[in-house]
Amino acid sequence: MMSPPLVLSCVWVLAATGTALLPMRAQIIPGLALLVAAPPLLWAIAASHGLLPTLAALFAVLSMFRRPLFFATSRLMRAAAAREDDR
Repeated sequence: MMSPPLVLSCVWVLAATGTALLPMRAQIIPGLALLVAAPPLLWAIAASHGLLPTLAALFAVLSMFRRPLFFATSRLMRAAAAREDDR
């Protein structure tokens, strides 16, 4: 029998594949849902299967969300720099 984190991971991958097939404008809400669901899923994978499968899943999540995460990080850095300049 398959473990629940493994089944949820397969569902997450299928949802990510379906999201990737959508037009770019329609990817935002499902993509955010996948991004929010990723940390608890990674936690469950770590609890059930250990470090190596968790690192593989983390690599997959970071690979899929690399552009949105770079954009969010650069935006946060610019906001922090602007606050520093205001002081």
